[in-house]
Amino acid sequence: MNNFFSSLPYGFHLPIPKWKDKSTFVHCTVIISAIFLLNGCTETKNKKGVERTETTAVANNANDIIPFFQHWNLILGDGSNVGQATDYENKDFFYTAKDGKANWVVFKTPNAGNTHGTSNNTRTELAQLKKWSPMSEAKMNATLKVMNVASTGDARVAATYAVVVGQIHSADGHENEPLKVFYKKFPGHEKGSVFWNYEINTAGDDNSRRWDYSYPIWGYDFSVVGTGENTYPPEPKDGIALGEEFSYEVEIKDGIMYLTFTSEGHETKTFTKNLVSSEYVEQSSIPEQVKRLFVPIGQDGLERENAYANEGLFFKLGSYNQTNGKDPKVNKVWCSGAETHGGDIQKQYADGNYAEVWFKTASISVSDDAISNAGYFEANDGLSEKTVYPHEVIPFMDKFKILMGDGTNVDDLTKFEHKDFFYTVIDGTRRWVVYKTPNSGVTSKNSSNTRTELQEKREWTPEQGGKLTGTCKVMQVSISGDARVAASYSTVVGQIHSGEGHENEPLKIFYKKFPGHTKGSVFWNYEINTEGDDNSGRWDYSTAVWGHDMSVTGTGKNEYPAEPVDGIELGEEFSYEVNVYQGIMYLTFKSENHETKTFTKNLIASEYTKKTDLPTQVKRLFVPIGQDGTERAYAYAGELNYFKQGAYNQTNGKDPEINMVWCTGADTYNGDIAKQYENGCYTEVWFRAGTVGPGTPPK
Repeated sequence: MNNFFSSLPYGFHLPIPKWKDKSTFVHCTVIISAIFLLNGCTETKNKKGVERTETTAVANNANDIIPFFQHWNLILGDGSNVGQATDYENKDFFYTAKDGKANWVVFKTPNAGNTHGTSNNTRTELAQLKKWSPMSEAKMNATLKVMNVASTGDARVAATYAVVVGQIHSADGHENEPLKVFYKKFPGHEKGSVFWNYEINTAGDDNSRRWDYSYPIWGYDFSVVGTGENTYPPEPKDGIALGEEFSYEVEIKDGIMYLTFTSEGHETKTFTKNLVSSEYVEQSSIPEQVKRLFVPIGQDGLERENAYANEGLFFKLGSYNQTNGKDPKVNKVWCSGAETHGGDIQKQYADGNYAEVWFKTASISVSDDAISNAGYFEANDGLSEKTVYPHEVIPFMDKFKILMGDGTNVDDLTKFEHKDFFYTVIDGTRRWVVYKTPNSGVTSKNSSNTRTELQEKREWTPEQGGKLTGTCKVMQVSISGDARVAASYSTVVGQIHSGEGHENEPLKIFYKKFPGHTKGSVFWNYEINTEGDDNSGRWDYSTAVWGHDMSVTGTGKNEYPAEPVDGIELGEEFSYEVNVYQGIMYLTFKSENHETKTFTKNLIASEYTKKTDLPTQVKRLFVPIGQDGTERAYAYAGELNYFKQGAYNQTNGKDPEINMVWCTGADTYNGDIAKQYENGCYTEVWFRAGTVGPGTPPK
């Protein structure tokens, strides 16, 4: 055969046979088109008796080794789409290597670079140029070895120390992934695990509750994690070492996915999965593994009955690094908190914070019915660098203006963001609006505290009513302060504020967490609308929702009370509803795995009109600092109020000797916002949903 080809004149073109089997046709044209690139080849026959070739000699580029790159776009660890890599290399991400036995194509990517689409993770990965129906025929094979996974991360996070080496991805709908083939190895272990995940194609328009179910091949499945940040499970006995070859074959036929995994010295494993008829359409069908891993973070969705039917699917292959630098409190399944050296790729490569996968052979074949996948690339190329504005996540922004931590006021929030204070992020499943503000910046005229906080444009009386909802998680409260001061280590995430009279606050919703504690407290305060013209005697009464109320303080500056048993962690989602209807405020607080709490408060008739009405909590906390006023009998009746929502930092740098309730003596770095952010002296609150409107009759 070699002699035949060497005798052909320059420019000679082979006639293309018309095979009835279209998948064979595609596969063989790939091989034939590469023949003239090879230094040497061997002759074999496939099961239908059609000749094909395999490389045996030293290669000049990746396409010499695996002659199929005209069927893919290559995405790099810097987020770029370099197109078809038929004659391409990049020494940082994509190149060839030889190990003394064979030639290999190397895919390498750091823990942090630029990502593609909406992912949190970097990749150097091929994405197929065509998409195909799960009811057609498609096939992908690969032989590979994983040479490195990240050396740092949080062992409690399932995605840590892992890389995806092959995928099926949907190009339509939610763009979910019916297949991800993983390799994962904990530090100090010789052997790692190979497993594959199926991600549900979530029913409905909200994809934030999607989840993966994981199948072990050799070693563990995805759900086996460490008990501490650097505490690992036992090493898998039947695992795969770094540098050890294994192969996978993925075949799709008539809506069924057939998987085969082989490795010398290991048992061959096979699996089947129906891609067009779901087994996860009822709550009772959610597997125990998913209940243990995903349900606690709010990912408890159901799948559409026809799963991935009627969607275009495509293969991916390479090194999709699952270890990233995002804080685990953002998402305890996907955010690894690994070392990223500020995104410096060379520093990450120097100390093992990257994934590297070598492929020796690979092939794909798809039906001639496959169509262009250009729409996927048009939607996702450069998406990670495109701005998603807060009003696109929570559409009520036109009802509010904002005051930020540097004192800037903005009235029109359409297409507005500020990277220091007010912007959006994605946590792997959902987009959130971020409100962030330091301990010291520029405050409003009547406050000692900075805020990045929305203020409702509409004003209403308690009799007219109003309603505010919010779903949030607090990501940070100041790590410095004075534990004896009630406001230390706290932030307000929602308010009702009066716009008249004393301009007091009939509602403040707080989150507070002491340093060293895992769990913090959620509580709400009612501030009296003080009788008379002198407002200096005003005080708050605090009611616990989960954990402590505001009055629970430390016995010394750095001596903290006991951690609340039923508290809320940083990064743990909770929601509130504030409904003022005909002068009565109805409050509802909800959080997964916590008791729902409800409260009512009359805003137009006071219960604090005499000194004898002062609660014991107030006598203990406020009376010693001279705040012992009484409230006007009609409370806030007839006064114009408005809602506020965001991050109103209660921890400031003022001397506690001035006021042992509100002056926290925290670190402020002379007002340097960047230094405060670097040293944890700020508050950060994320909201993923919110509504505002008129009050409604209580249920």
